Parts: sequence; structure tokens; C-alpha cells
Amino acid sequence: MTRLILAPMEGLADDILRDVLTRAGGYDWCVTEFIRVSATVLPHSAFTRVSPELRNASRTRAGTPVRIQLLGSDPGLLAANAANVSKLHPAGVDLNFGCPTPLINRNRGGAALLDEPELLRRIVAAVRAAVPTDIPVTAKMRLGISDTSKAIDCARAIEDGGVQALVVHARTREDGYRPPARWQSVAAIRAALRIPVIANGEVWTLADYAAIREATGCEDVMLGRGAVANPLLAQQIRGVAAADPSTQWHVVVEMIIDFWSQVQRKVLPTQSPGRLKQWLLLLGKCYPQADKLFSDLRTLRTAKEVSLVLQTHLVAH
Repeated sequence: MTRLILAPMEGLADDILRDVLTRAGGYDWCVTEFIRVSATVLPHSAFTRVSPELRNASRTRAGTPVRIQLLGSDPGLLAANAANVSKLHPAGVDLNFGCPTPLINRNRGGAALLDEPELLRRIVAAVRAAVPTDIPVTAKMRLGISDTSKAIDCARAIEDGGVQALVVHARTREDGYRPPARWQSVAAIRAALRIPVIANGEVWTLADYAAIREATGCEDVMLGRGAVANPLLAQQIRGVAAADPSTQWHVVVEMIIDFWSQVQRKVLPTQSPGRLKQWLLLLGKCYPQADKLFSDLRTLRTAKEVSLVLQTHLVAH
């Protein structure tokens, strides 16, 4: 049976959204936003801040395992941090070779390393050696920086370093998040490797899920922004939820209420409205009701104002 993984999404999928989405069901594991490793061995608080799930056996409330993602370029320093976070018994350690953000890339992190296959191998080997064998080590990469010419070399180097599986986001760094995704390039990587390759990129619907599996030959798929836009996508793939997301707004409403409640407990009242609006913008791709709700909330600045409008809207639905 196919494995479905909830993607790490910097600035979007924090512990609250991971909790809400995995409670909807359908995921085999999820991955945190990256933890940047640049100069020192981070304290345990740096890991639990990004992944409070570490205090719950590295699982969300729904019981979905949470893997900790590290980003950096120094093999020894990444290994030391991986060894340190391993003391907290994470469900897995993941390595980020895909972040396209200019600031991260200028500091030699994420996708900037995709011109250096040998460095990728050394990073993975160092981390794998530092992490107990019962904790999986995985990685996520893009297809390259500006082209795909080194994609297979990079993937083989990561495999040689000792990962158990490799997620491939089917775009280069310069592609950003623009469609279409290059699924055929993922197929070439899958054919070249012995370990499982997990396909990622531009899966928004059931049809996209079927298409990426056919195009790549991959059994397993990572869901990113499509899962945020349609929180029931994983369950639709599993055949549990209705195929038409627009008929399930009442279910999503309950998720929005849960999300809003958690956000208010985590961030300042002046910050929480922005978090809700960010999610509603993506939800609007699948749910017309989310567009209406966003329109009603768009100009509001305080949590109290948002709560009043939210209560009125959700009671009506």
C-alpha cells in the first residue's frame, strides 16, 4: 500500500497545522520545518520548539510519527546535532537538500548543495553514523539548481551515504513552486536507485495523485501545499473521504475551529489573524466557503474581531 507523507513547509506547516492535518488522517509520517544548523550544537529546546511532538514520543495527537528535519552544510556539525536530537528519540531524522530560499542558499544550505554530490554523500554518511540504527534517516532534494544534469549523481550520492528513503521534489531551485512539476525526472531517479524514492510536487487532487504515481513509478507520495488546500486529500486518496472536497466543508469547519483555538494559545493576539488568513487563502483553492470567510476577515487585525466574525460565519454553516 502506498505511503503518504505530509511535507515540511517552512512558514506554513508548524506543529499546529501538522496536528490538525494528521488528525484528519491518512498519513504515515510527517516532517517538521527545517532546523538550521550553522555554528553550534543546538540545545534540546531548539528541537522541541520546532517539534513539541518530541515530548509526546515524537507523535502528533493523532499518533502520526514526526521526523525532525535538519538543514546545513557541515557534515560534522550536522552529525553532532543529529546525535543530540536522537537523545530525544525522534521518529526519524530528515536532511534538507531542497530549500530554494535565497537567504538559505546564500549561506550554503538547502538546494545550494545540489552542485556538490560528494558533499551530500559525506553529510548523509556522517549523520547516519551519528544516529542510532533504529532511527530512520531520510533526505529530501530538488532536481538541481538551474537544470537537472546532476540530479541522478546527487540522488546516488545521498543513497550511498545511507538514507532509508529519498524524497524528490520534482522541480529545480530556479523553478521555485511554478507548475508544471518535472515528474519524468523523478522517474529517472527512481530507476537509478535501490532505495524507495518518494515523489513530491504539484499534487492537489486525486487525479494529480494518480498522475504522479504513473509518471514517476513511485509507490509513495509526499503531499505539500495540496494537503493544506484540501485537508481531506490524504483521506480521499485512501478512499475514506468523499472525492469532491466541496461537499465536506462542514468537516473542514471543525478543523478551522480547532486550528484557530490552538493558534490563539501559541502566538500573540496581533499575530494570530495572519495565521488564519494564510490558511484560508490556500483553502480557497478547494472550498468556495473559505474564500467568503477570508473576504470577511481580510481587513481585521485583532483576535477578538476575528473570533466574532468566525463564530457568526461558522454557526451559519
